[in-house]
Amino acid sequence: MAGLITNAVGVAAALCSMISFVPQATKIIRDRDTSGVSLKMYVVTVIGFALWSGYGVLLRSWPLVVSNLVTLGLAGLILVLKLMSSKGR
Repeated sequence: MAGLITNAVGVAAALCSMISFVPQATKIIRDRDTSGVSLKMYVVTVIGFALWSGYGVLLRSWPLVVSNLVTLGLAGLILVLKLMSSKGR
């Protein structure tokens, strides 16, 4: 039973992490405005999610890997959009 609770908490945490980036990505795509996005923060965030993904691979923990790869993709998209808009200015 403890393993089930542990996994449920992990899944809930992963879903929250993944979902948290969706509104920001949607707003940037819709408005084409990244002025409110910190470039340095997203660089660090993308590096962090890449490292978490690697950590998950080393632990062979598929939930850790998958959730961090999804979040890495969303944060990476926001970073790319920020970089593209910065070059256009």
